[in-house]
Amino acid sequence: MVRSLAVELARHRIRANTILPGWVETPMTEPLLAWERFREKVAPRVPARRWGQPDDFGPIAVYLASPASAYHTADTFVIDGGYSAF
Repeated sequence: MVRSLAVELARHRIRANTILPGWVETPMTEPLLAWERFREKVAPRVPARRWGQPDDFGPIAVYLASPASAYHTADTFVIDGGYSAF
């Protein structure tokens, strides 16, 4: 979807990118991340060996909102500590 949006909106100087998070430690995910069986199955598959933190996403969001990304469109940034590469 983001690629289609990027193609359609580029002529209007609108960029379309997405940030795809992995497992992030937040109040909403706290019960799941506290579940021992879940941690045993998922944590070893995260090469970074930790859950994501909300602060892990700020820099990429700043980049996407800044003029530095003026020519960057149709991309998905996977921020998951390497989970998707495992």
